Amino acid sequence: MGLRGAAFLAPVALGAVGFTAAGIAANSLAAGMMASAATASGGGVLAGSTVAVLQSAGAAGLAGSTTAVVAGVGGAVGWLTAAAVALI
Repeated sequence: MGLRGAAFLAPVALGAVGFTAAGIAANSLAAGMMASAATASGGGVLAGSTVAVLQSAGAAGLAGSTTAVVAGVGGAVGWLTAAAVALI
């Protein structure tokens, strides 16, 4: 996949699991995550939590720094996958 693929697919993946520009999609994986996070924290989703960060990214798109991190992680995963396949 590489760096460009990871940066491109991150917003697509967020939308696919329910973190959309319009909010969390009903009956989605994101909705389940939000319900679990709210239950665990006593009724609300904590600022800075995984659900809050993913919804922010889904609603506003990814910031340049976030895109760089996602691309870096995607590149590393791609490299590790290729290395593992080469060993098989």
